[in-house]
Amino acid sequence: MHPHTLAAAQTDPNLELTLKVLPAVIVILIVSALCGRLANRLWQPRVLGEMIAGVLLGPTLFGWLFPDVQAKIFPPEVTPILYVLSTIGLTLYMFLVGAGMEHGGGSGPRQPAHQPAIVAIAGILPALLLGMGAGLLLWSTLSDPGIDRWFFAAFLGGALSITAFPMLARILYERGLENSPLGKLSLMAGGVDDAVAWCGLAILTAIHLDSGPGGAIRTIGLAALFVALMLTVVSRALGALGRHVLRSGHISNGAMYLVILVPLIAGWLTDWIGVYSVFGGFIAGLAMPRDAAFRRMLHGRMMDVVSTLLLPIFFAFSGLNTRLDGLGGATMLLAFVTILLAGFAGKYFGCSLAMRSLGFGWRESNAVGALMNARGLMILIFINIGLAQGMIGQQVFSMLVLVAVLTTAAALPLYKAAMPDRLERAQRNEPSGEKELATAA
Repeated sequence: MHPHTLAAAQTDPNLELTLKVLPAVIVILIVSALCGRLANRLWQPRVLGEMIAGVLLGPTLFGWLFPDVQAKIFPPEVTPILYVLSTIGLTLYMFLVGAGMEHGGGSGPRQPAHQPAIVAIAGILPALLLGMGAGLLLWSTLSDPGIDRWFFAAFLGGALSITAFPMLARILYERGLENSPLGKLSLMAGGVDDAVAWCGLAILTAIHLDSGPGGAIRTIGLAALFVALMLTVVSRALGALGRHVLRSGHISNGAMYLVILVPLIAGWLTDWIGVYSVFGGFIAGLAMPRDAAFRRMLHGRMMDVVSTLLLPIFFAFSGLNTRLDGLGGATMLLAFVTILLAGFAGKYFGCSLAMRSLGFGWRESNAVGALMNARGLMILIFINIGLAQGMIGQQVFSMLVLVAVLTTAAALPLYKAAMPDRLERAQRNEPSGEKELATAA
């Protein structure tokens, strides 16, 4: 460091903090880029590499091999800054997820309403019940003191019942299946799964933070009022913004100020309500104009910055709280395997059997089971909230991070094994694949 800079840093605490935060962010971005590229080369989504990068930067590897260097790059005073940046990033990312969701529509025949509902229920209930069973069984081993047995079981079941909706959508869009019967059904079911999980987390948070049922009822009531106002009053008001953007053909800088302020204010309000800011960001996205051209412009302006700068910081923040060295020993290993199997079996077999009961072939059924079983970023958000609120401890958090990595890594290989290219062509209504799909059924 230049002598003048060093002297200034010693007298200016803000500059001193900046000189600590920037190296941490630089290291995070470099490692995330490398791991994301490696994941792509292994035919995995980039987000999996970024998740693994976060774990590698934590005490599990970097802190174990080079503890002094890791402590210097990620000192305690940097952690709150990373937390704020990751919270802003998650709020904006969930805003983009909500803004990118289609409310019905799309090409092709409409999906029968009962089908996605059945798959969504099958994706939630088995994983929820098996997760709660595992939680009840492992409560005395894993839960922190003061956490009720049934509360711990409900949190674990809720975490295992979640689906990585953004990853599910990304795979289907990349493969041109978003408007296929399988794609539409999966997207609708995955969206319902995540919505139910966030509502469940809101209820658990309300119960955990308030001493009596009155506080939980207040939080739930305010959250419901917030959703109703956002999807009616605010949504109609934003319609003018959508029309202006479509007339001009681009989102101006002035319009971008408004676009970014909406999810940040919504996140602040839901934090004040007690439901966490990512929920507000997601609802703000749903309130955005629904025109496809507007959504493309919005994603084009924001997604790259959010996903390449702010999300890796969230993964690193999660990794700094992950200690896989604490999973050693037969008891902890058995507990982890129990949680992993409960989550995998509940989601995969629940969705596969539900699809089969609706008349889909085994290959299509297993493909949806594989996609719905990926937990990716969504479970990391869920459990980070749980850790921050004191609903779970370090060991359970670390186990669920590993569950997120393994189920996300397994999703695409299992999907491809069930749905080879010739059957994908049939799903896209390409003539060369129709005969193969009929045979596979």
